[in-house]
Amino acid sequence: MAGTRLPSSRALAADLGVSRGLVTETYEQLTAEGYLRSGRGSGTWVSGAVRTARATTPSGPNAPEASDPYGSGVTVDFRPGTPDLSLFPRAAWAAAQRAVLTALPHQALGYPDPRGLPELRSALASMLIRRRGVVADPDRLVVCSGVAQAATLLGFALRSRGHGAVGVEDPGSPEHARLFAATDLTAVGLPLDEEGLRPGPLTTAGLRAVVVTPSHQFPSGLAWSAERRGMLLDWARTVDGYVLEDDYDGDFRYDRAPVGALQGLDPERVVYAGSVSKSLAPGLRLGWMVLPEALVDEVVERKRTMDLGHPALDQAALAHMVTSGGYDRQLRRCQRMYRERRDALLAALEKYFPGTEVTGIAAGLHVIACLPVRFGPSERFLAEAASVGVTLRPLEEYGTARPSDGAVRLVIGYAHLAPTTISAGIRRVAEALGGS
Repeated sequence: MAGTRLPSSRALAADLGVSRGLVTETYEQLTAEGYLRSGRGSGTWVSGAVRTARATTPSGPNAPEASDPYGSGVTVDFRPGTPDLSLFPRAAWAAAQRAVLTALPHQALGYPDPRGLPELRSALASMLIRRRGVVADPDRLVVCSGVAQAATLLGFALRSRGHGAVGVEDPGSPEHARLFAATDLTAVGLPLDEEGLRPGPLTTAGLRAVVVTPSHQFPSGLAWSAERRGMLLDWARTVDGYVLEDDYDGDFRYDRAPVGALQGLDPERVVYAGSVSKSLAPGLRLGWMVLPEALVDEVVERKRTMDLGHPALDQAALAHMVTSGGYDRQLRRCQRMYRERRDALLAALEKYFPGTEVTGIAAGLHVIACLPVRFGPSERFLAEAASVGVTLRPLEEYGTARPSDGAVRLVIGYAHLAPTTISAGIRRVAEALGGS
């Protein structure tokens, strides 16, 4: 915002983990372009030119936010799954790219190992062991285009082994079913309760593969109980099957250390998949999968024929960030910001919709909110919200069950919204409904 004072070059360099010279050079460039102003001894400030530029900037969920979140045409989008793209560490990423371009040997620019650059696989393996309790051998780790490609690669491997279907959580991410459908596998919904996947339907479905989100189930927000984790692994051993663990936001736990990955309990039955989509940006298309030994060769060959391997420069930049500590700093920064936004959402719900029950663990980028029956029915609530430019998603969009009590159950994403925008958006819905 115009008039905002920026941190000193020394402080910003320390926060981003880059050289002070890089920050100074960036400040000078932005000053020359008119975005910043500075004076000897007075610091660096955002110039008035930014105000004019802001007025013509398109609004939307990923656009820069204006000081008034309800200017003409502005929509507050609470749909889940979107990180705050403005938190992408541009300076640190640029520094990593320059560093690897200087050091990368010429041969590294040829067709890459389809598993991924050795230095990135080693860096990721060490990080996953340390942060998520994964049993990670770099030779069994494949760099891929996010969890989406990991699921597709696994789907092809399962299809070649005679699988015709794969289990998915119900409620769960609709994307899982679509991804496996692309490999000619049918998705079979499996119901959940408060502890995780229910064992009965899993046993009787006749499946030998399932995809799950046990550390922070999407969308319910629950963490599977230890008993259900053990039962799932027992099932996989009994049927000679596989579990795909989608650890989509496993690093973001706000009240305690994250629950360890399921894969650490049986690395020969669990395929572990993750990405930087929530911590850096989904546009990077950088992810990984850690495979049981029996699947490695087949998945690597499929990866080779699919795209000849992942871009080498992006892999090298990520490896540099992980080994230099920059990625850990980014995770801490995101955790701090997202925790503040979650707190802002809970406070707004309590203020404007008293009696709302928020379920699920304190983690991730979304919450489940069950509003008192007096705010229903769901169709009216969503229509009123849409009429004032607020986008919300009901829980029933993510599964087959439909509530019979008339209560409004919402899956509310908050990570991409400023605390003031979150509060204002919830307030506006309350006002549209006639207040609380």
